[in-house]
Amino acid sequence: MRILLAYDSLSGNTKMVADEIEGILVSEGHDVVSFRVSPMAEYPLDEDFDLYMLGAWTVDYGRTPPDMKDFIAELAVKPKNIAIFGTGETQWGMEFYCGAVDRMATYFGTSYPTLKVEQMPHTEQDRVAINHWVKEILTLRSGMK
Repeated sequence: MRILLAYDSLSGNTKMVADEIEGILVSEGHDVVSFRVSPMAEYPLDEDFDLYMLGAWTVDYGRTPPDMKDFIAELAVKPKNIAIFGTGETQWGMEFYCGAVDRMATYFGTSYPTLKVEQMPHTEQDRVAINHWVKEILTLRSGMK
């Protein structure tokens, strides 16, 4: 499968999750185009992808960071097969925890489960959750052909 993996990361936590995801996808034999979204970057959006995976941290009480919002606007069309992941901190309140993940999932109307990681993936439990999520997304995507 050809997969676009785009993420926004402020402190490196979301990048760590994206790196874990990319490693799993590549080890499964998928062709992955991975990048961090940034202002004035050029993205390979004229290419065809079987699956899109977007990840972000959460800013301003549960909001999607501006660079990710700009990237989403550049997509022009909402991809059908899109999975959302992100990082957050419960210390700011559960109503805001990984709010960007919830907002993006709602915006795209994705049928895939989301992945939320507290801060950074530093435990074996986090790695297992990431691995399980990726495998679940791949299984669901394979069934949608």
